Order: sequence, then C-alpha cells, then structure tokens
Amino acid sequence: MTKKERFEKVINYFSIHHPVAETELQYDNPYQLLVAVILSAQCTDKRVNMVTPKLFHAFPVPEVMAVASSDEVFGYIRSISYPNNKAKHLVGMAKMLVNDFKGVVPSEINELVKMPGVGRKTANVIASVVYDKPAMAVDTHVFRVSNRLGLTTNSKTPLETEKQLIKYIPENKVAVAHHWLILHGRYVCIARNPKCADCELKPFCKYFESLQKRNSK
Repeated sequence: MTKKERFEKVINYFSIHHPVAETELQYDNPYQLLVAVILSAQCTDKRVNMVTPKLFHAFPVPEVMAVASSDEVFGYIRSISYPNNKAKHLVGMAKMLVNDFKGVVPSEINELVKMPGVGRKTANVIASVVYDKPAMAVDTHVFRVSNRLGLTTNSKTPLETEKQLIKYIPENKVAVAHHWLILHGRYVCIARNPKCADCELKPFCKYFESLQKRNSK
C-alpha cells in the first residue's frame, strides 16, 4: 500500500464514520479558546474545562486579564499543570492582544506565535478552529497516531509531522483531520496498550501490521 493510498483510506473512514469532529475544549469566543488552548499544554481538556468557567467569569475579556496580576490568574488555574508559567503567559498574552491587536485574536500564524504562551501548535489550533484555515496542529496524540498508522515516516518533530500530513491531506480536510487524529489517539490509539481490537483502521495500520508479523513468528 502506498502512502497516498493509506491516507485515502484513513480519510475516507473518518469522513464516513466521524464527519463532524471538534475540539473538546469549552469556549464561547476566540479569546476564550486561546486561553483554553494555552492552558491545555501538557494537560487534559477535561481538567481545563473544569477551571475555565470561573476563570472566564473573572476575566471575561482580554482587557480585564491584561490589567490583572499573574498571582490573581494563578488562583484560578492552580490545578492546571505548570500554573505559574501559564498564569504569566496568560497575562502577557492578554496585554499583547489588547495593545498590539486591539483585543482581536489574529488569524495569521506568524502573528499568533508572537504572543506569550502561544507556540506553533496553539497558533495552528486557533487558525483552524476559529478561522477555518488548513492548519495542522500537532500534539502528542497527532504525533503518535500518524506515526503508528504510517501516515508519517521517520518524523522526529511536530513540524516534520505537520509538513508530512498536509502534503497528503486535502486542504479542505486539514482542519477536521486534526481533530480526527486527536480523538482517535485519545480514545482508541492510546499511548499504552492501544485498543487495536476495537480499531477499524487496523486493516491499513502499519503498527497493527507489525504486531501481526511479530505474533506470527
């Protein structure tokens, strides 16, 4: 099976069985999503969704967060991973959002990554989810799943994975494909003991193929 054929089969499966796939982060506007994605780094969406309601109530717009202290923000996100750094990032992000972007979350990757706490992955999430751009955000789930399936080859970094994925995924499918891979990694192709028996992608999965070969010896 060629790589192109493998991509076609994976995309076809998800398009039929999971045509709608969205972020599990809860938000009402681009500012809230940006805050939630910054908080989600090395933290579960479930945990983030537990703290954001009170956080958003206290800091409903970037203008309010911009004049807050990082200690104030820390009080709301103490149960999140790396709360000290993230509190500082959120305040810094809000200040730049207000001062440089007039409170409007920018749509361009190169503008988004200027803000504290916003790396390429976060910027790609905002670009794809908010602005429906063909941006592929690569987190640990996307990295693992695309490698196991055989969609990527010898990819060592998120950027390498991103480039290999967008090369074969149709532009109009890139945004949703990001969610397909994340959700598949979160619930089926988990890091330890992936649920291969329950996975309908196994007929065209390189990882499963290697398992079968190993077991047949």
